[in-house]
Amino acid sequence: MALTTPRMLPSGDAAITVDFGREISDESNRRVLALDRLLSSEALAGIRETVPTYRSLLVHYDPEQISFDALADQLMRLAQTPSLSETTVQRRWRIPVCYGGEHGIDLEEAAASLNTSADDLIARHAGGDYRVAMIGFTPGWSYLSGLNSSLAIPRRQAPRLLTPAGTISIGGVQTGIQCLPGPSGWHLLGRTPVRTYQLHRDPIFLLEPGDAISFTPIDAKLFTEQDRAAEAGEIVAELVNA
Repeated sequence: MALTTPRMLPSGDAAITVDFGREISDESNRRVLALDRLLSSEALAGIRETVPTYRSLLVHYDPEQISFDALADQLMRLAQTPSLSETTVQRRWRIPVCYGGEHGIDLEEAAASLNTSADDLIARHAGGDYRVAMIGFTPGWSYLSGLNSSLAIPRRQAPRLLTPAGTISIGGVQTGIQCLPGPSGWHLLGRTPVRTYQLHRDPIFLLEPGDAISFTPIDAKLFTEQDRAAEAGEIVAELVNA
């Protein structure tokens, strides 16, 4: 449930959490990202860094420049501006995905759990309209809102200690793009050759919170070709609008 009036919560002695809701929702996330953009343009004195999440914005500040109460008052004023309820899509990307087989080892099992076929699961997942709600956990890990409710599935009872880079997975009511190898308790549907994070590329981070995402199924041969190109620094995702 989104909160009509956000809560200002102290986070240690040099940060404030602006809380917009008590559960994952697009409404709360839109307000989080809108406040984050507004703070970038306002350049309030004392703010060191902002960290957007699904339903809250963490604001790090310098307590020698501004007090908790003074900053909380300013954040409350900005958080209640009418513009924070407006929907803004910054960019739209098409992300290629090779579903199933060695690239999506949980596809068949997930489809069975959802009482459907692997082909139907692919069609529903690739047919979704997603938005980057937040980036975190590891560099470039993009959490996407917009998963079809019929694809919601509990996370794995036994998480894996290592899953491949580029994994496209689902867990709970979420889907996401994993950039680097790492642990995961989500269900692996496929892989993308797209590097959402690449240290020696410009830009280092490809996706930003608020970006719209759609997936395009590709075969294993094209995955291999695009994976080589992406390793060399090419952006193999298609930017539909900027």
